[in-house]
Amino acid sequence: MAEKKMRDRLFELAAGRFGTRPEYLWKRTPDCAVLRCSNNDKWYAIVMDVDGSKLGHPELGKVDIVNVKCSPLMTGSLCGMKGIFPAYHMNKESWISVLLDGSVDMEQIKALLEMSHELASKSSGEKKLRTETKEWLIPAAPAMYDVEQDFRRDGSILWKQTANFIAGDTVYIYMASPVSAVMYRCIAEEVNIPYKYDNGSYHIRKAARLKLTHRFSAEDMPLSRMKELGVTAVRGARGVPGTLSRELKGLCAGR
Repeated sequence: MAEKKMRDRLFELAAGRFGTRPEYLWKRTPDCAVLRCSNNDKWYAIVMDVDGSKLGHPELGKVDIVNVKCSPLMTGSLCGMKGIFPAYHMNKESWISVLLDGSVDMEQIKALLEMSHELASKSSGEKKLRTETKEWLIPAAPAMYDVEQDFRRDGSILWKQTANFIAGDTVYIYMASPVSAVMYRCIAEEVNIPYKYDNGSYHIRKAARLKLTHRFSAEDMPLSRMKELGVTAVRGARGVPGTLSRELKGLCAGR
């Protein structure tokens, strides 16, 4: 019964501190509750029971957890603490899962809940739209997706959008091992295209159409040279450092 007591104490804390009450939104998961910020209706906590295997620890059995929002700068260090894991069913860069079985004391849960509420509340205002174009570097896995085939077919590809692209952004595609080099320069023609795909392990909610503007050879910008220019790895969409940008532009211009 320890889990239920922790869950109830968390709800009492949320009601007293923020004036929010749990909402049960899904018939299929009647024990799953969300807590919303009163100023913008955004979730700042999700309480649910899950099998420990979902957290990478099947020995835990069925446990209560709370998902809370977290600064990406703190996620790694928090997940190194007892009872805290990368978020189940949420963005693992900005959410964490916290056990409600006594592994994490109530004072720490209170601090995490307050941090989550503050982060979620701050997103209440309208985001300032970026109008100045930006350069991005994104990874692609040759074993999973034949980028070249799609480019040869119509000169563009539809790409899962995880970054804040705007139309006109430059997107360089880095092909992972065994290529390990920047191979394409593209322009984002369309962004935030609604796109539903889910095969159980991989899902897409929105996409961007990228138009090919330049091909590189594998010798032009290999990972070894990228490291010399300040890029040691490409694990997700990221901005292009000035040193790398200048060299890539020079390659595109034939210098």
